[in-house]
Amino acid sequence: MQPNQKTQTLEAERTCHAGGHLTTNQGVGVANTDDSLKAGARGPTLLEDFVLREKLTHFDHERIPERVVHARGTGAHGVFQVYESLSHLTKAHFLSDPNLVTPVFVRFSTVAGSRGSADTVRDVRGFATKFYTQEGNYDLVGNNMPVFFIQDAMKFPDLIHAVKPEPNNEMPQAASAHDTFWDFVVNTPETLHNVMWLMSPRALPRSFRMMEGFGIHTFKLVNAEGEFKFVKFHWKPLLGVHSLVWDEAQKIAGKDSDFNRRDLWNSIEAGNPAEFELGLQILDPRDEHKFDFDILDATKLWPEELVPVRRVGKMTLNQNPTNFFAETEQVAFCPANLVPGIDFTDDPLLQGRLFSYLDTQLTRLGGPNFQQLPINRPLVAVNNNQRDGQHQMAISEGQTAHSPNALNKNEPHPARGHESYFTHMAEKLEGNVIRERSASFGDHFSQPALFWNSMSAFEKKHIVDAFRFELGKCMNKATRQHLVDLLGHIDTELARAVGAGLGVTPGKAAPAKPNPASSKALSMEHTVKSPKTQKIAILVAKGFDRPQVDAMTKALCAAGAQYEVISAMLGPVEASDKSTVEAGQTFATASSVLYDAVYVPGGSHIDVLKQQSGDAMAFVAEAYGHFKAVGLTGEAACLLPLSHSPEEGVVGDPQQFVAALGRHYARAGVMEPAAPEVVLRKG
Repeated sequence: MQPNQKTQTLEAERTCHAGGHLTTNQGVGVANTDDSLKAGARGPTLLEDFVLREKLTHFDHERIPERVVHARGTGAHGVFQVYESLSHLTKAHFLSDPNLVTPVFVRFSTVAGSRGSADTVRDVRGFATKFYTQEGNYDLVGNNMPVFFIQDAMKFPDLIHAVKPEPNNEMPQAASAHDTFWDFVVNTPETLHNVMWLMSPRALPRSFRMMEGFGIHTFKLVNAEGEFKFVKFHWKPLLGVHSLVWDEAQKIAGKDSDFNRRDLWNSIEAGNPAEFELGLQILDPRDEHKFDFDILDATKLWPEELVPVRRVGKMTLNQNPTNFFAETEQVAFCPANLVPGIDFTDDPLLQGRLFSYLDTQLTRLGGPNFQQLPINRPLVAVNNNQRDGQHQMAISEGQTAHSPNALNKNEPHPARGHESYFTHMAEKLEGNVIRERSASFGDHFSQPALFWNSMSAFEKKHIVDAFRFELGKCMNKATRQHLVDLLGHIDTELARAVGAGLGVTPGKAAPAKPNPASSKALSMEHTVKSPKTQKIAILVAKGFDRPQVDAMTKALCAAGAQYEVISAMLGPVEASDKSTVEAGQTFATASSVLYDAVYVPGGSHIDVLKQQSGDAMAFVAEAYGHFKAVGLTGEAACLLPLSHSPEEGVVGDPQQFVAALGRHYARAGVMEPAAPEVVLRKG
């Protein structure tokens, strides 16, 4: 090589993407990198699609050993039990026997960030469940949002490349507030529905125990007679769906980056399991085409007003992992892990995931034997002729490792009629081999409009503020304009409110007409309000009123809430009657953002609290500004001067305080100016 030849080669590598047509890694020209090869525009994805396989394979192997997505996670063991037999719908054993208790392992996660990122970033959350059934392992791999960004797995590498830190400077971490993500969004309008969810409070869950889970894709339930129904899977938290506000989430990231992980761990350790009900949306195949959306489109949900959710069982997460790496880090989920009675559909995003997840695990976990790791090992016996491979942990005996064989009497033998085995639905497939998307996937605006119309006033304000923040970090003016123009197809008011914060005037657009016009199930306004496991900060100094504290703690414990005493220093704090309580946190180690509510009793200690650099007053004011319940008794009322009285969620009586636990969004606008077009309109 000549002295300047290497420099010339590097320069060529840097500029090779500046022009020219798209090719495979073999240099073969590619005309379409948006759609996988299918048997008919709405048919299944074909294995012969070498462009899809190359693109996904390269993406799956880009980073080792950390997960490319869902890298930051936490997990828990538990059990699942169906309420009554669903054998008329499915032959899956764990859904057919109400006396059967099925072990599970669940991994919760953020999507975009690395393992070192914070828990409370604005992001989709993963919700993956492994059922260790008597017929093998079944993985329900989902998120806390019912729709996904894209319709075809071919676009998955592009989506993740766009949302990850930008390749030229590796910034920002665990955030979508940058140019490449929004450039992808405005050039891929199918993302808009999931983007609306991402800008909503759902992207900032208060706790993994307080968020919904969704299987996203449409699957099939198949019974013993071979009859099938379409199904979507839901997880419904018994504590309701609760979220943080943006200012709070940002502060928590600095105060406790493990906030959600710590919450799940501590709750289980304290004997408060995380509980979810499994919900099913069931659709008769005769109704497959009755809606104005395609049921196989992963960017669409089935409105519960059109297809109700039936709660069929309960999952209880009641045991923390013993070893994070061996269990939470090495657990391997794959949507292809099914049991008899559950089957795939031709959803093109799902079809690609069936390949991609397995391919990823082969790299992450060092070869084909990752299923033998204890956390991935099924409860039932594994019996086949697969041998050797990296990290082989089984010692297989015998002469034969092939089938059929006579030397070992054809053992292991193919499953017989009385033995449980998996069969795919026998369906006739026909269609031209084409790289094309079904026209039924073409509406990208009606369901985002449905979501917007379903939001409460505060949720709408949150969405507008989120768009303003995220796009405010996008430096490309054309991208901001393009996004605001696209929002005009969802709702004129939404586009105008977002544009007002960005100095952008929306272009003329005809808003979509959703059907139905709104859906009660989409708004958090209708969620369960429960004091159970909520964490209350009690602020005290020398001279506090002990009977008032005792009355409050008694009421909190009776309701299943938790509390911590906070003072200037750790250790015993003397009350006015000379008794003491133990302070477990100080103002230096605690913050209002780490609690669900705050209570301050009366007594002469108020003067002391006010003199402690304003810590107590700031603590109370911040909790109030984040819409949390504030309990002030007697002299403590001076810690929160209010413009008028009574104020929602500010009470002193123990029973009233317990009843007020939760968010009081009627205070919206306290922390930052509201968007009047949004706040004044009822959701």
